[in-house]
Amino acid sequence: MCGIIGYIGDKPVVPVLIEGLRRLEYRGYDSAGIALVGDGLEIRRSAGKLACLEEVIAAQPVDGDYGLGHTRWATHGRATEENAHPHRDCTGRIVVVHNGIIENYLDLKHALEADGHHFQTETDTEVLAHLVEREMRDDGLECAVRRALVAVRGLFGLVLLSADDPQKLVAVRNGPPILVGLGDQEFFVASDVPAILSHTRDVVFLGDQEMAVITRAGVEFTDFDGAAVQTTTQRITWDPVMAEKAGYKHFMLKEIFEQPWAAQETVLGRTSLESGQVFLGELEIPEARLRAVERIVLLACGTSWHAALVGKFVIEQLAGIPVEVDYGSEYRYRDPIVTAATLAIVITQSGETADTLAALREARRKDAVSIAICNVVGSMATREADATVYTHAGPEIGVASTKAFTSQLVAFHVLALYLAQVRGTLAPDVARGHLEDLNHLPRLLEQALRCDEAIQDVARRFHTHRNFLYLGRGINYPIALEGALKLKEISYIHAEGYPAGEMKHGPIALIDEDMPVVALLPSGPVFEKMASNLQQAKTRGGAIIAVTNTSHEEITPLIDPSRDAIIAIPDSPPLLTPIVMVVPLQLLAYHIAVRRGCDVDQPRNLAKSVTVE
Repeated sequence: MCGIIGYIGDKPVVPVLIEGLRRLEYRGYDSAGIALVGDGLEIRRSAGKLACLEEVIAAQPVDGDYGLGHTRWATHGRATEENAHPHRDCTGRIVVVHNGIIENYLDLKHALEADGHHFQTETDTEVLAHLVEREMRDDGLECAVRRALVAVRGLFGLVLLSADDPQKLVAVRNGPPILVGLGDQEFFVASDVPAILSHTRDVVFLGDQEMAVITRAGVEFTDFDGAAVQTTTQRITWDPVMAEKAGYKHFMLKEIFEQPWAAQETVLGRTSLESGQVFLGELEIPEARLRAVERIVLLACGTSWHAALVGKFVIEQLAGIPVEVDYGSEYRYRDPIVTAATLAIVITQSGETADTLAALREARRKDAVSIAICNVVGSMATREADATVYTHAGPEIGVASTKAFTSQLVAFHVLALYLAQVRGTLAPDVARGHLEDLNHLPRLLEQALRCDEAIQDVARRFHTHRNFLYLGRGINYPIALEGALKLKEISYIHAEGYPAGEMKHGPIALIDEDMPVVALLPSGPVFEKMASNLQQAKTRGGAIIAVTNTSHEEITPLIDPSRDAIIAIPDSPPLLTPIVMVVPLQLLAYHIAVRRGCDVDQPRNLAKSVTVE
């Protein structure tokens, strides 16, 4: 949940580190620091935002030949300057930055204190510096790190340097992501791609229990035992400009408006309207194996779990395969029933979500065939799954997911149509009709975005409320969950998402004039039942915000213009309605958060990629 950057090369080091940390701000943090080695080893740290660190550096200038930097979300120890990374050993010669959690740090700390080591912070990370100090010999920093890690339990991504082993960075991965950037006579190490995009697009993602030893001469990749490992250099196709705001006030707003493009990119090259076929050449699973699948389990966390709930509807309807949906964080604790006829699909924007990866490993351990739906090439999920369906959404910087979510929904449609094609569950003309719908989706999303001005007015009217209830039915019920999540994530307003049919089983007790009800009213068979739910809410004083693609003649009788609101969206095929319906909910959450003065791109206590359990 932290940001890491390291650099060896000929450029001025401080600007490279600060720029890298700034590009990692979206991950969330409460303190920051850098360490550089030149004539000596210097550390600058600060609690608060990166601007506070820059003030410290301006007051106490520092320079060096190479160095590393870190942004921290507090897990062990308060958000203070002394607990900010980087951390040192007793000698002050060894420096470490760390993402993850050391599970046995208290036992290690007590043992080290008994040996005479003195600790300066409340963090688990400082233990690592002292362990490496204890293991230092004449065989180099990397050997000391290997010996030190034998005693460590937990998940960690580390970068270390030692003033006694100069011109060297040692990077380690056991869980949280670490990648190495390969430049022109310069090398980078980071926890995520955006940190180095302006310098290089050639990266190597470390695997679990792998180490990179980085010097000016090159990079050596080994496992924790020191044996060489084979690596693959990935060419990142994201343009550095894609990680900029491009004139938008916030990354989140930019990414909301990029959704038509992201949907198009996720479909592009994978469908043929002429033949009515889906092409997933990257899905390197034999068709016979897919035909043998008897059930599917979808595994995800957070927003991706909501995408999985929609995916269940889509796959069952198009491919005719039974689907269940599990939280990645819960799956492995119930001894799930898995066979070789089970297809496990993990959904993760980053490909590094710790709980989702653990669920994937549990399913694979029990012989399931596996697919990852992911946005990041080379991430751990894409390497561990049997195959990957990439969402081509580009970098998503805002912590609250928007375009990655809609791209996941599009990917589910593509995958479901491919499974239907392989298994022969759809007539060719029906399949072609669904492909035509998919190809029209970007236009529908563009039309949905035109409601932005109307939503700003809705936000003005409702932003002072402290509780919201979101209701949906059928395939749009998960979108009610997602809308509520977006509101609570970035505006800090309590919001609940419910199936509308469950309203009278509890939530109705909360409805009064202080709890607006956001209702998803698509045309079709659920409209009348949704309308009935709204009448019940209105009877109890609840104001209604209706998101609908129905005609005004149908919706007007339900709405009192003096206290309710209508958000009109374009009509769409039922299976695609969730993708269109979520756009106004994203915009509503965004504009309410802005009116409340919230930090939209970096909401408190949240991280973009949750790489610890």
